[in-house]
Amino acid sequence: MSSTARISAPVRLSALLCAALFALTACGDGSAGNSAHSGNGNGGGGKSADGYPVTVASCGKEAKVTAPPRRAVSLDQGSTEILLSLGLADRMAGTGTWTDPVLKNLAKDNAKVERLSDRYPSLEKVLDKEPDFVSASFLFTVGKGGVADRAKFTELGVPVYVSPSDCAGKDNDGAGDGKRVRTLTMDTVYGEVRDLAKVFHVERRGEKLIADMKRRVTKATKDIDASDTRILYWFANSDAPYMAGCCGAPGIITRELGAKNVFDDTHDEWPQINWETVADRDPDVLVLGDLTRKSQSAESAKAKIRFLETNPATKNLTAVKKKRYVLLSGQAMNPTIRTVDGIEQVAAGLRKFRLAK
Repeated sequence: MSSTARISAPVRLSALLCAALFALTACGDGSAGNSAHSGNGNGGGGKSADGYPVTVASCGKEAKVTAPPRRAVSLDQGSTEILLSLGLADRMAGTGTWTDPVLKNLAKDNAKVERLSDRYPSLEKVLDKEPDFVSASFLFTVGKGGVADRAKFTELGVPVYVSPSDCAGKDNDGAGDGKRVRTLTMDTVYGEVRDLAKVFHVERRGEKLIADMKRRVTKATKDIDASDTRILYWFANSDAPYMAGCCGAPGIITRELGAKNVFDDTHDEWPQINWETVADRDPDVLVLGDLTRKSQSAESAKAKIRFLETNPATKNLTAVKKKRYVLLSGQAMNPTIRTVDGIEQVAAGLRKFRLAK
């Protein structure tokens, strides 16, 4: 244990808040500079960098930066992988909240960025990195129960950006993972890429990434017809399983392929549904979250398959008897750049099972 960790939490946190405030509002000569790589300049008052300030909508609020961030902290894996895909590892000070191994093509850059925690890092740990920008994929991450309420970051002069995928057409006021009042589309995911590219002044990289994602979606869905195929998406938990409702990321996958989600009659993002109801719906294909975290039961696809093939309520499902399983990372089942992976992998699975024309 380090010597700093032995300082009492209230004293330590107070010191960090003061340090963060000083770094963000009183440091240097008050100028953000004119280069895309000079100064953080996000504390207000100083001269803005060329092309700044930049303001982007952030789930009912605004995130305003006065210079390209140089010490960004991304608090969810989906947001982290977008920043890494935009070639911004050198401007990231830390990451947190992971469900899967990082994408292989991003592993080298990811290794350059400190992982603050596999789950939610403490506010203290985040502030230790003196962030000039914070991004998150979910409102919960910067709310009660997550790292800290985003109002706390705002008080410190740290802009916070939350993915539009977690609020566009979505009601997060109730229990659980929220309810979709409007169907999500890939356009919202592309919008997140554009927002982050704009914040960091790497718009060309953003458009290149979006063009590649669109190309992959077009290729995966070309001439496919899965209109007679019924799919169930199981994220995690065998005791009270989380299944996908109609209109989140699995909904994007299903609609892009022209298939049907067996629970498209619920607008809850991830409703918990009993196995008897699953048996009644009897899906043709099971899309299983293959998670590496260990916070709930049946996280890995292997554990899910073992459960499905031995549980009396599920072992006679059509998809189980015919072993029609498609394995997806947890991130592919969230609205992120990996949703494209989900479209590709489910399309390949349907073709393999001869359930797509």
